[in-house]
Amino acid sequence: MPKVCTCAYVYGVVQGVGFRYNTQRQAQELGVTGYARNCDDGSVEVVACGELQAVDELIAWFKQGGPRGARVDRVLTEPYPPTEFDKFKIRY
Repeated sequence: MPKVCTCAYVYGVVQGVGFRYNTQRQAQELGVTGYARNCDDGSVEVVACGELQAVDELIAWFKQGGPRGARVDRVLTEPYPPTEFDKFKIRY
């Protein structure tokens, strides 16, 4: 299976609701590496690298609303240069 990296910008009520922590847990379950970090505009940036199906599942989870307490209004994705991350981290 080819590895892919995708950058997703998740907009809505996604800060202060455990979004990054839950994203990390979801990514680890899927075997996806990368990171999640809050952006100044209130969105969350997620870089996800792994097998295409696993990355797609993580993006689909965002689009379905993410964790309880979050409200996802929109998700924008773009390709990200292939990068080797050792695990999925929360960046501050």
